[in-house]
Amino acid sequence: MHRSTPVPVPHRPSDAPPPRLYRPEEIADTLGCSAWWVKDRARRRLIPHTRVGRAYRFTAEHLAEIIRLYEQRPAQPAQTPARATEPLSEPGTQTGSAQPRRPVVAPATRLRARPPRRQQQYGTVALPDPICRSRGKGRGG
Repeated sequence: MHRSTPVPVPHRPSDAPPPRLYRPEEIADTLGCSAWWVKDRARRRLIPHTRVGRAYRFTAEHLAEIIRLYEQRPAQPAQTPARATEPLSEPGTQTGSAQPRRPVVAPATRLRARPPRRQQQYGTVALPDPICRSRGKGRGG
């Protein structure tokens, strides 16, 4: 019989152990959310993850990236110190010819109702309740 030579296993440059894989429940505990949220985002491919069979698994790098993805930054940079110390003018007082500044507000978008999914085919008619009829007056009871 012929002996086959063993296939060499690819050697990693550093013999570091493989990264630890976390379950969705562990990620949810760390993030303070539900495991359902973590699995749902992974299923919709909104957060980085690894699939092992049908299970979702996460590495520490995945967790750090999820935190970065959902990080909220200030919308506007902080005010400069010179501007922050300016006294605000009262609405009744006028300083020179300049009008007091009002905050810029985006124009409101008018919301419209969505049409119903199903059109009503039959008009709703109140039918007499048979229980009320049997309890009504006029019957010997």
